[in-house]
Amino acid sequence: MPPEMPLLHVALCKQLSTFALDIRLDVGREIMVLFGPSGAGKTSVLNAIAGLLPPDEGEIRFGDTLFFRRQPGMPTVNMPVRKRRVGYVFQHYALFPHMTALENVRFALRHQPDADRRAREWLERMHIAHLADRYPRQMSGGQQQRVAIARALAAAPRLLLLDEPFSALDVAVRERLQADLKALQRELGLVVLYVTHRLEDAFAVGDRLAVIREGRVMQVGPIEDVVRRPSSLAVAESIGVRNLFRAAVVRAEPKGILLDWEGLHLWAAPQPVPVHSHVTAYVRPEDVKILYPDRPVAETVRFNQMEARICEVREGAHVRMVFVEVPNGHVLEIHFPHYAYTPLRLAPGDVIQIALRREGIILVPETVRA
Repeated sequence: MPPEMPLLHVALCKQLSTFALDIRLDVGREIMVLFGPSGAGKTSVLNAIAGLLPPDEGEIRFGDTLFFRRQPGMPTVNMPVRKRRVGYVFQHYALFPHMTALENVRFALRHQPDADRRAREWLERMHIAHLADRYPRQMSGGQQQRVAIARALAAAPRLLLLDEPFSALDVAVRERLQADLKALQRELGLVVLYVTHRLEDAFAVGDRLAVIREGRVMQVGPIEDVVRRPSSLAVAESIGVRNLFRAAVVRAEPKGILLDWEGLHLWAAPQPVPVHSHVTAYVRPEDVKILYPDRPVAETVRFNQMEARICEVREGAHVRMVFVEVPNGHVLEIHFPHYAYTPLRLAPGDVIQIALRREGIILVPETVRA
């Protein structure tokens, strides 16, 4: 069944201590990432699906199986946790400290005659068969998380829930586990909900992204689509969009719309917005280009050229980040691979030429006001 065919249907309301959870989600055989800041309600959604947090009303259904229903005029259904066949991997592993790795995995199979064999097979599958006799205190964080995943999958769940599963791990270990998770999801055809507040994790494992803020789903879609085209300012802020700004629409022409960002005039791609309205827009750090002083300017960067002064340079794991002050006094963030612009000095205090790609200036919907 392709990812677009939903298996899991979630429609629930739950009054929490600080806000009301009001969630609508449909998930297929895919990795759906629940993304948002801490306290947004992501873990509460997982707990409701697993049967650990009964909603005030709503329905949770997996295929033809009704997990939960509480609606006016209908009989209430609340399937016990043990019957839902949901695997749950917690942020802090939740392994039994008095059990070995083998015993932890075998616990999920305790009512089956071949539990020992199947537990060993899952340890092998997760590349930790050599740790079968070790206790959690004798294992690294990555090894413990592999045991937790093996235990969750050993009972052949229909649905796998992961709550910030790799947040405490270093980058190399996290990347290996993310790759293994993606491979397992494809192989087993699992429905997976993966909670994180790190956009890097979403890109590493996810098929689709559900942005959750204060208990509500703000936007759902393929990850790249959501990041490139946030549906509202709230979504843009939640996913950490860089280089957000407010501007006035000066005029509209076939070649684009001209924006006035506090005295700095910028061209954006043509789109239907009223002249003299005010809009919220952003330019992705990857769409701010540094120009070589001695080379012809490419067609893609002929718009929105300006001088900028470098304020700061940071080295990231995969990109270099340069922060520059533009003529209206605001600071823009630029991202590019380490191998790019190597002939240029790019040191704090240097004045450089940059261009903001016209197609890279994105207007955020729902914030256009006349």
